[in-house]
Amino acid sequence: MLAPNRLSSLFKPTFLTISTGIGLSLVLGVPTTLLAASLLSPNMRPPQPMKTMPKAQPRPPASAPRNPMRALAPQGIYVVVDTAQNKVYVREGEKILHTAVASTGSGASLQDPRNPSKGWIFETPRGVYAILNKIKNPAWVKPDWAFIEEGESIPTKSQDRVETGVLGDYALGFGNGYFIHGTLYTRLLGTNVTHGCIRLGDKDLEYLYRHVPTGATLIIF
Repeated sequence: MLAPNRLSSLFKPTFLTISTGIGLSLVLGVPTTLLAASLLSPNMRPPQPMKTMPKAQPRPPASAPRNPMRALAPQGIYVVVDTAQNKVYVREGEKILHTAVASTGSGASLQDPRNPSKGWIFETPRGVYAILNKIKNPAWVKPDWAFIEEGESIPTKSQDRVETGVLGDYALGFGNGYFIHGTLYTRLLGTNVTHGCIRLGDKDLEYLYRHVPTGATLIIF
C-alpha cells in the first residue's frame, strides 16, 4: 500500500493544454494518470479520416447547332447582295445556287438646283426586302434627277419620261423604285456606279428572272 504522501503525489492535478484544431485551446486540470488512462483506453476508437465527397461534375452544355445561322435563313430560294464586293448570290438554305457579278450604288450625291434643301444620294438600300414583281422588257420611267444629271429640262408630260432598251430584258422590283435589272455598261460590272439599283449581266439577270420567284426574300448588305 502506498504511503499517503506517495498517493497524493500520484494523483496531483497537472494542467495540460490541448489544441482543438479550430483556433482554440482547452486547459485540462485532470490527474496525469487519469488523462493517460483515458487516452490509452482500448475501448476508444481511433479518429477516423473524413470521407471526401466527390466533386460535382458540371453538366455538359447542350450541343449547339452546327450552324446557328441556319435557323435564321429564309425558306426556299432567296437572294443575297453584297454591295461591298458587288456580288449577288442566289441561295437555297446553305447552298449557293448561282453567283453573279453586279454593280451597286455609287454613294454619290446630287443637289436639286430648283430646291437647295433637296437632293439625292445614290446608294443601294441595305436591309431585308422581297421580290415584289418580275417584269419582262421593262421600260425606265426617268425620275427628275436623271434629267438634272444630264443637264436637261424636266418634262411636264409623263410619256416624255419613258425610255426603253436601257434596263435589259428583265427587271425584278423590290420597292421604292428600286430594281434588279440589266445594263448597257457591262464593263462596269463589279464596281459601285449605279444610282441605287442593282445591275447584272444578261445571263445572270435571266437566271434570276427564271429561278427566283415573286415573294422571295432579298437581303442586301
